[in-house]
Amino acid sequence: MDWKKLLSTNRTGQATRVQHHDRTQFQRDYDRLIFSSPFRRMQDKTQVFPLPGSVFVHNRLTHSLEVASVGRSLGSNIARFLNKRYGDELPLADELGSVVAAACLAHDMGNPPFGHSGEKAISDYFKYGKGQDLKNMVGSREIWNDFIAFEGNANALRVLTHKFKGRRNGGFALTYTTVASIVKYPYASGREDLKKYGFFQSEKEMFLNIASELGLREVSGDVFARHPLVYLVEAADDICYQIMDIEDAHKLGILSTEETRALLMAFYDPVEDKSHLKRIKEVSKEVTDTNEQIAYLRAGVIGKMVDACTRIFTEHHDEILNGTFNGALTEHLQSPVYDAMKQCSKVGFEKIYKHPSVVEIEIAGFKILGTLLDEFIHAVLNPQHYYSGLLLPFIPEQYRVPDSSPVHQRIQTVIDFISGMTDVYALDLFRKIRGTRLGSKN
Repeated sequence: MDWKKLLSTNRTGQATRVQHHDRTQFQRDYDRLIFSSPFRRMQDKTQVFPLPGSVFVHNRLTHSLEVASVGRSLGSNIARFLNKRYGDELPLADELGSVVAAACLAHDMGNPPFGHSGEKAISDYFKYGKGQDLKNMVGSREIWNDFIAFEGNANALRVLTHKFKGRRNGGFALTYTTVASIVKYPYASGREDLKKYGFFQSEKEMFLNIASELGLREVSGDVFARHPLVYLVEAADDICYQIMDIEDAHKLGILSTEETRALLMAFYDPVEDKSHLKRIKEVSKEVTDTNEQIAYLRAGVIGKMVDACTRIFTEHHDEILNGTFNGALTEHLQSPVYDAMKQCSKVGFEKIYKHPSVVEIEIAGFKILGTLLDEFIHAVLNPQHYYSGLLLPFIPEQYRVPDSSPVHQRIQTVIDFISGMTDVYALDLFRKIRGTRLGSKN
């Protein structure tokens, strides 16, 4: 692959034209995302823990902002590397920080309410729930795969690029490079040898066009190599959720201060990081607030991992550019950082993600989303029913399609509607439908 093609300011759904702005094209992507309604709604979408109690923990929005901050650092580091390697041949290389930051803002915009359990709830409705009965009505095996294995990553691409009713061509009309940078799995659903996927059938043509324009390497039939910047977005996400979940668990009392400190200190080598450890000791004497001590340790660990991932990217640059690099950047970390990160993952799985407060959200999400899917899919497929007429106005106009549309398109409108909900709105609508919240104006 060629960086000259990989860095493109062409925009989805828009004619190619020269435009002059005070901001660069990639800065415009960033601003366009951060001022959007789907981005704002992430402030009320679960990251891991319930939202929020007496202790404010991360939601999807704060997580995405932090990922964007880390991603900008990674992108800027790689920009310096490319400038040294290619000189003036890549004038857009200086913009890598903005590109990666924008992609990081967008990477979770397709996730439904209630965290990752929301994805599972949508999938299970079609695979094991009442939605099973719709399989023959949908007909297409490829489209059915999109429903039974609903993927937030693929939905993000749809949110960003699909022309919803009343909206412009190309959705957000982002640059090809920013869009390609969020596609961790550059192939469609239905591959039994590949668990996740990057785009629905409805966005397949859009992605293939982007892949062609950017010169993404086709590994096999409609399976492409990742855009190189995907590795930076993925690394920023991995770094943030691994480390920030540990800090949130400490604030909530799930992990003790001693446990948390031990997990973070394990990232440092006693010999190679002697100066850093000395500085940590000095700061710990000055800063006596426990949460601030943990925050300082967390910041240092993130910086250490950014440097390590930068080094891995530059060392494997040619493999990444050729599409032959395997795994995530964080999977190539060396000890003690690799071992420390694996231990954080182990603790997260055993103590955090199985914590009752987290499991309760997952259970609620299954019940709430399953009910909403059932009610609204029945309504869009039976619009002549009186009860359907009461429900259909809840679906925003942008998601609506004619009653004569194919079944799968009508079902997709419901998935678009529900996946875009906040946790609170989904719960509120669920209660109203169940008749347990009559008269509420919210």
